[in-house]
Amino acid sequence: MDSKKPTQKDYNDWKNNPNNWFLGFFYFNKQDKRILVDKKKEEMGSTVNFANPKTIVALLVAAIFFGTVLFSILHKKNLG
Repeated sequence: MDSKKPTQKDYNDWKNNPNNWFLGFFYFNKQDKRILVDKKKEEMGSTVNFANPKTIVALLVAAIFFGTVLFSILHKKNLG
């Protein structure tokens, strides 16, 4: 892989390339090392780059955390 840092033009080209969007809203680009990426329409906010391994780890940690919290709340509710 090329070691030069991507330019803003590279970021814009990647964002506007329909091949980098799975089902139109899941961003997946192995060349783009960013975790957070602007959506196609910037006023709609940001999304995550599902091709970045750090994204997958962060989503798994968040799911485990919120799953544990939800389980704890429901478990206490059933006990009390």
